[in-house]
Amino acid sequence: MTDRGLKVLAVVVANLAAGVAGLGGVAATGFRLPWSILAAVLAGTLGWILGSLLARPLVDWLRGRRYAAPGRPAYRLRELPPTQASAGGKARSLAALIQGGHPVPPGLVLLPASFVDDRLTVEVEQWLQRELKAFPEGQLFAVRSSALAEDSASASFAGAYESVLDVPSVRLAKAIDHVRESRKAERVQAYAAAAAATGTGAVAVVIQAMVPAELAGVLFTVHPITRDLNTMLGNVVTGLGEALVSGEDTGAEFTLARPDATFTGPATLRPMAKRLHDAAHLVEGTFDGVPQDIEWAIAGGKLWILQSRPITTLNPANPRTAERNDSVGGNCLWSATNLSEANPLPQTPLTISFMTYLQANGGPSMAIRGREMAGYIGGRPYANLSVQITARRGRSKVDPRVAYRRLAGWWGELPEQVPVTLIPMSKADWQEAGLPLLGSLVKMVRYRRGLDAYLRENPGRCADLSAGIAAATSPGELAALWRNHLLAQGLLAFWTAVATGSEGPAMLEAELRAELGAEDTAALMSNLSGLAGQLESLGPSVGLQEVLAGRLSREDYTARVGHRGVNEIELAWPRPAEDPGWLDAALVAAASGSDLAELRARQATVFTEALGRLRTANPRRAAKVERRLRKAAGQAAAREAARSESVRSTWVMRRFALRAGDLLGIGEQVFFLTVPELLAALDGRRDALELLDLRQQTSRRYRALPPLPGVIYGAFDPFTWAADPDRRTDYWVAGVVAPTASAHDDAALIHGCAGAVGQVEGVVRRLDDFDQAGELQPGEILVTHLTNIGWTPLFPRAAAVVTDLGAPLSHAAIVARELGIPAVVGCGDATARLRTGDRVVVDGARGEVRILSSVQVS
Repeated sequence: MTDRGLKVLAVVVANLAAGVAGLGGVAATGFRLPWSILAAVLAGTLGWILGSLLARPLVDWLRGRRYAAPGRPAYRLRELPPTQASAGGKARSLAALIQGGHPVPPGLVLLPASFVDDRLTVEVEQWLQRELKAFPEGQLFAVRSSALAEDSASASFAGAYESVLDVPSVRLAKAIDHVRESRKAERVQAYAAAAAATGTGAVAVVIQAMVPAELAGVLFTVHPITRDLNTMLGNVVTGLGEALVSGEDTGAEFTLARPDATFTGPATLRPMAKRLHDAAHLVEGTFDGVPQDIEWAIAGGKLWILQSRPITTLNPANPRTAERNDSVGGNCLWSATNLSEANPLPQTPLTISFMTYLQANGGPSMAIRGREMAGYIGGRPYANLSVQITARRGRSKVDPRVAYRRLAGWWGELPEQVPVTLIPMSKADWQEAGLPLLGSLVKMVRYRRGLDAYLRENPGRCADLSAGIAAATSPGELAALWRNHLLAQGLLAFWTAVATGSEGPAMLEAELRAELGAEDTAALMSNLSGLAGQLESLGPSVGLQEVLAGRLSREDYTARVGHRGVNEIELAWPRPAEDPGWLDAALVAAASGSDLAELRARQATVFTEALGRLRTANPRRAAKVERRLRKAAGQAAAREAARSESVRSTWVMRRFALRAGDLLGIGEQVFFLTVPELLAALDGRRDALELLDLRQQTSRRYRALPPLPGVIYGAFDPFTWAADPDRRTDYWVAGVVAPTASAHDDAALIHGCAGAVGQVEGVVRRLDDFDQAGELQPGEILVTHLTNIGWTPLFPRAAAVVTDLGAPLSHAAIVARELGIPAVVGCGDATARLRTGDRVVVDGARGEVRILSSVQVS
């Protein structure tokens, strides 16, 4: 049964369960209105969910039954196991298409094991003759190569190997020999060298029924030049498409708009355009949303899919260098705000792959058509706002920018010059995405309910796991510890951190800002720690003053926050507690700051006064706002507590990596492996170790880059951008030459988001790196790219805070509000326009910084 048939079966089972449960609910009420209607809806919904869950094991069992046994030298394409890597890229793609229910000509694949000295074995020759009898008499065949690296995401090898068409069965042996011989061609070796591809000699052979095409062509599911997700681009020719694929004929160009299939192109194709659009969309879905380069043909009014491969120019990953640039995979809108707070520097391959590995092995995923809600650009994590806006908007017709407003508390305001692109989704896509998304939401509820136990037990569990890591004496023992315990710990931490995220504070702030204005809203949102207990983001600063006052021991402080800091998600980053002199230096710096108890008491008074004004004006509204403030405070506190313990788990993973580096004899080079490569090395497969030097060189290139733009739209090359002397640091849009950062209506005014109210005039201290933290003097205005929990001890010294990145719920805004320090966040280009020594006025309520005087640059 194909995947399409299995989906239909799952729907039938779910609907049948819904119907039975609905009838049961009606019967339970004695058929009395209106209760029977309500019971039918509730029971039917529960029945549908239960039926969907029960259908899963049935579908998995049936899917497994369609594959032939592994280990054979040759297969029918429809029975090829997906794990049979030696079948090569083309054969595995064709098998996935057939098994997915797409109209693909039937065929066979001869694996490399079918050949001895380039000749078919007697066993396979006999099998082939038996299989050919199943085809119509006189059937002609297409014989093509399927090498290991062929039709992969990083290398297509299009036209490199030979193909032979219109082959009668009596001449198949000669055609097979010809295709196999082409692997030795100079062009194959040259292509492999240019693409750094391996496996060119291990060639399987695909034998497929020929389609007597009347029209044929290619179709890219994403425009390969503009990368527009909503435009498919193709070419069509009369007859066979081989001339088009080889480049001998360019054919006629056409486009198909998504998702409505609007067609522009030759009239000969118009009758089949809608069918081609729908088929291509489904093919892309079969490959988890990866943009596809599809070869197709039309014969006798029927559409055939001949093959499909990833569009190599839209491939975001380089497996050799371990670089990942998700912006090249199609035009999406990306934001660094919030995610970059815990990841201010380019990450190592191990850190990047750790998150993707967890998502692929049971971790939280809210992907839409294979596109996750976050990705990586220039080694830094970025949120994919196109995915999030699409999910938020759903099937409604709401303007995407309107839908984004509910997310703005997390990601900040969008510049008007930046386009907003949605992920093209069909009705079937939404239906298919519904159950996995519902399953993730149900899991999140479970993890939220277990938060108290997690917070209570996690420190001890991390200590036990760290002891087990230290005790491991062999790579195999360490690998077993990962499989048996560490993976589960990573998943627990990941799920808990995601589950405790809440839109509640952001939604409340936006609502209050519209109703009460910026100042009263900031005052009401400035006492979250007073309403819910201390926020973890204040922990480092408050704890230091507690140690100085003798109310907290050095050991307890280290246990509480020794795992937190400026780059805490990076596995290669040493934790503060690993430095014997860290606490002494922190205590010296803390002694020069303002008294936190006094700052917090003053801010509590501001909160009480604002709430009092609201009570006087509207007592009922004030009571409701206070309840919602307490709820939002609880949500913020839970989120930060879960984040802290999840970071503690990250420290455990760092210890695992360091121990693996010791046992493998590569030391801290271990951070330049990916998680799958590291696990393979622990199991004895160490081919990836030869790439470590190359990856370290790549990492140094990324670390030499300046901070990237906070908002990116389209395919972004960080090195080309960095080489531009007129580059913008606030936003970047592909294909658009934006005004330079200096081209402002008011050159003395910097705009951002209102982070914390208050107005102060002072002298700028621009810190380009946390290593410069000691330069900040009491009473200066801190200007920097972003802040995170590692920067918190600096806040009591600052008269105000100004950041490039940030939003109302980012670290700088939260901490500044709690301490009553004026803040303007999300300016985009503050560090580009301000220098140490400039005199400015910071207006936190208006979200503005006015330059009064600038230092002269010699």
